[in-house]
Amino acid sequence: MSSLAITNISELVTNDPEVNNGLLGIIDNAAIVVTNGFVSWVGSASEVKSNATSKIIDLHGKALIPGFVDSHAHLVFAGERSAEFAARMSGQPYLAGGIKTTVAATRSASAENLRSNIQHLSTEMLESGITTFETKSGYGLDVETEALSLRIANEFTSEVTFMGAHVVPVEYADRTEEYVDLVVGEMLETCAPHAKWIDVFCDRGAFNVKQAQRILTAGIAKGLRPRIHAHQLENIGAVAMATALDCASIDHCTHLSDSDINLLAKSNTVATLVPGAEFSTRSTYPRAKDLLDAGVNVALATDCNPGSSFTTNMPLMIALAVREMHMTPEQALHAATFGGAKALRRNDVGQLKVGSRADLVALNAPSHLHLAYRPGVPLVTNVWQAGKTQFDVTKRRNHG
Repeated sequence: MSSLAITNISELVTNDPEVNNGLLGIIDNAAIVVTNGFVSWVGSASEVKSNATSKIIDLHGKALIPGFVDSHAHLVFAGERSAEFAARMSGQPYLAGGIKTTVAATRSASAENLRSNIQHLSTEMLESGITTFETKSGYGLDVETEALSLRIANEFTSEVTFMGAHVVPVEYADRTEEYVDLVVGEMLETCAPHAKWIDVFCDRGAFNVKQAQRILTAGIAKGLRPRIHAHQLENIGAVAMATALDCASIDHCTHLSDSDINLLAKSNTVATLVPGAEFSTRSTYPRAKDLLDAGVNVALATDCNPGSSFTTNMPLMIALAVREMHMTPEQALHAATFGGAKALRRNDVGQLKVGSRADLVALNAPSHLHLAYRPGVPLVTNVWQAGKTQFDVTKRRNHG
């Protein structure tokens, strides 16, 4: 058996409620043992020698947290929209119309170009501590490009989402119902074998609740699991439909009523918040504190996309959640790890307890609090996926 012990951890975040030490299940002065890619023991550093290991790594007082789980990203695309961002910063409103610009660029891009872009962005994610991520299609909006996008996405993650219903493409302007027919017909038939999830943008300027329900129901019939973008631009009543369909998550949640929050609290649907979008569009931030106070399961995600949140940095999401959405540092980290896993209906990641996959992130800090306390500082020094080193900042610097 391959065994690894990491010791002299100043603060180990387990997210294990059985540890009985707050929301994060923190163990101070800790150690962790990994066997064949999974956590086999956690406890005090003083006890680790009693667990047989073949290799020991001394963290010299750094904090260790679970790898971040990013449950909402759009990484398969071509082009960029910095001019649109600059226009918004000059006062123009965000209306989601710029998606069509990315669609045009993506349709004309080669598979090599699309693959190179997701490779670059997923590497950025890893170096910011993201060890599990979801990504969507949705910038093709025709059968061929949507299928290609999904095939490429599968090369990088198992959490792949078909989102042919992102917006209505220009060639179907004023013919939304015809486009929905395409999505639930030929496009879904072609794309379903390459996806795990189905998603739809249910909001002003995209698809209404009835159309979204039809699309998600068709996806469920094909064996895909539902999730939904909704309530980003306004409240058009998507929460009741999404929870009735047992969507794994409803993402954005910028405009929620008290009744929406109550519905979410009674459901298995996670409210995935993406503060990078509010930051990049100067929009109102979601009611994170109200959601948490009501008992709603909350996730944080980057929403990495070229138009409204072009970032792969989960620590930035944590800092924004604490500063702008009034989450505590503990709640924000929990949402970026355990919450993201819950939004993907995963129980093997997002926590560090016996049996969990050994996705680990070491911080150049004594505590997780520094993620919000030191915004913008690259604190991630080491990343392991299934117990294997994927990023080591010292080696990168030495190589440079």
